[in-house]
Amino acid sequence: MAGKTSFSIIGGGFRSEFFLRAARELPELFHVSGVVVRNEQKGRLFGEKWGVSVYRSLEELLAQEQPDFVVVSVARADCPGYLFALAERGIPALAETPPAADLEGLLALYELTRRGARIQVAEQYHFQPLHAARLALAASGRLGTVSEAYVSAAHGYHGVNLLRKLLGFGHGEATIRAMRHEAPLIGGPNRSGPPTMETTVTAKRDMAWIDFGGKLGVYDFTGEQYFSWVRSSYVSVRGDRGEIADRRVNVLADYATPLHMDFKRINKGENGNLEGHYLKGIMAGDQWVYTNPFAPCRLYDDEIAVATVLAKMADYAAGGPDFYGLPDASQDHYIGLMIERSIVTGEAVTTAVQPWAAV
Repeated sequence: MAGKTSFSIIGGGFRSEFFLRAARELPELFHVSGVVVRNEQKGRLFGEKWGVSVYRSLEELLAQEQPDFVVVSVARADCPGYLFALAERGIPALAETPPAADLEGLLALYELTRRGARIQVAEQYHFQPLHAARLALAASGRLGTVSEAYVSAAHGYHGVNLLRKLLGFGHGEATIRAMRHEAPLIGGPNRSGPPTMETTVTAKRDMAWIDFGGKLGVYDFTGEQYFSWVRSSYVSVRGDRGEIADRRVNVLADYATPLHMDFKRINKGENGNLEGHYLKGIMAGDQWVYTNPFAPCRLYDDEIAVATVLAKMADYAAGGPDFYGLPDASQDHYIGLMIERSIVTGEAVTTAVQPWAAV
């Protein structure tokens, strides 16, 4: 990313604040040139909280601002309308996930991009440091030919995205068998903070076994997992020469020599270190498998991932390459929808090859 970029945001919800935090912590890279919040009172409070100009409509914003791109962070049902409006004006758009509610909406957006619309999607999970480290190791060849992946770390299309990337699978057919299990769970924190009393909730665990053309992907997620103190995330990847077992790496130097390593976070500012307090990167053995592009800025992992999305979008808006375009975003959401169909019907389903596969 070269220089500073200016972007606007449509939407004043929870997800919009992720982009605002990244911009606040990296002012030398990002400037927020206005936010669209339709509700007047909510918009006023939002502007006071974040110190940004707030407008009631996209038209009002564009009459005053000249962003390099616009982040569309609204409900999935409302997102396509804004993407069409921005495409008409020739403005690059970064859509929140997913970019449309259903397959019909995804296909309409695909047709929009065929007519020249410039759209990317703000999928950040594969840019989180530990996920990025796993993906780099899986792609390096040290595991050999990867044939299995298990992801219990993110819901729906987010988890599907990690599975497809770990397995190196594109847009072909996939067969899905899925189920839902419900069980009691003591309530934990939520977006508002820690629990104030003991409660019991019904936790829904969705599991899917996906045949990606001879490669196995297992999707496993419980809705409370993001915040719960007693429900952990877990990722494994298996190839013929080794495996990743969450933070553990087991590989072969040769057929008779196993190597056992851990993903080791290298943090500055610990044990008397005076370089600051930030993540430098992640090592596996003697190799860097991830380096923090924003060091020495103090960002937590998801903020690093969101900042990475914004930096890549800035490059894309300036004429650079795709980094997570509609074909991949649509494929991930489509498979997520088909997982839900298999859960509801209790039957195996097979995805169809969609038009975006030709891209």
